Amino acid sequence: MHERVLGVAMNGVTGRMGYRQHLTRSVLAIREAGGVVMPDGTRVVPEPVLVGRSERKVREIADRHGIERWSTDLDSVLSDDSIEVYFDAQITSAREDAVRSAIAAGKHIYTEKPAATTLGAALELAKLARAAGVKNGVVQDKLFLPGMLKLRRLVESGFFGRVLSIRGEFGYWVFEGDWQEAQRPSWNYRSEDGGGIVLDMFPHWHYILEHIFGPVRAVTAHAVTHIPERRDEQGASYDATADDAAYAVIELDGGVVAQINSSWCVRVDRDELVEFQVDGTEGSAVAGLRECRIQHRAVTPKAVWDPDTAVAGDYRSQWDRVPDNADFANGFRAQWELFLSHVHADTPFPYDLLSGARGLQMAEAGLRSSRSGRRVEIEEAELA
Repeated sequence: MHERVLGVAMNGVTGRMGYRQHLTRSVLAIREAGGVVMPDGTRVVPEPVLVGRSERKVREIADRHGIERWSTDLDSVLSDDSIEVYFDAQITSAREDAVRSAIAAGKHIYTEKPAATTLGAALELAKLARAAGVKNGVVQDKLFLPGMLKLRRLVESGFFGRVLSIRGEFGYWVFEGDWQEAQRPSWNYRSEDGGGIVLDMFPHWHYILEHIFGPVRAVTAHAVTHIPERRDEQGASYDATADDAAYAVIELDGGVVAQINSSWCVRVDRDELVEFQVDGTEGSAVAGLRECRIQHRAVTPKAVWDPDTAVAGDYRSQWDRVPDNADFANGFRAQWELFLSHVHADTPFPYDLLSGARGLQMAEAGLRSSRSGRRVEIEEAELA
């Protein structure tokens, strides 16, 4: 079997997600497994080249995993013809310029979302990539998690009949950093650094809605900063200038209404940190990251509102679990494999920079709705 080694510049792997999900659980795992088998039988083996600002941190990771090439000079890496793909997992505010440089260098682009801090900039990157003829993609990992794959299976099988509504609950308590260390970096809570739950999570909700249910047409949102002061990694107090919770009503094609609450200021009383309940004329489902439960029309119990009578039974026990029926790979790795196949064999990959830009468009619409107190319609983002 023919083997093709594909050089992949990975910028931002000193961060938690860049290191754990993209480097160790995706690229290195794929390399250790002998690569990804292409339709023509070729095995594409990714060879990471680490890039970062801290020489100490990048060198330490390279030594730990036996990675031969690393650098703190992005320009020199981008000028290397043996590197075909540029991946970016930096903080949002640093990503746009690096992606722009990589496109100019003729590299295929794979990046964490959002690709830029504004819709205009994200669309410009998509235009530049198209003009340069480079393959491009944005990480949309939650689509490849078991719960979402089961939910997609239900939609494609016609289980729901006509989908009526979607209710999403996401969040957990992020410690303020005083008496317990915060679980998220401090820049997430500073708008000047690209932070905020709307900018972070609305692109996720958009690609789930778009790829499983249909295009987003309007949004009404209320974004707030519940915790106005936090402490950073050095224990210093700082003003939280970004939103840490958002409450949204999102309208889709066909009259489907999605209500999604997102919060870093909520204590969890769910089976998973995010859950979506989908109700349709023929059945309903509750899907998290891993599990999915269903209740079909034929077995829906007759609920009766009577506040004076104790409930006889457990509503949740009346739902059935959707079986796995498959082995599910790490979601990040699954999308990496699809992108590598896209680069080598031009297989379909709908999760491109334009798709990512539409997620940012919904985030901007949500923030605009929150500021104005009005419903904001969303025109389809296109490349001129």
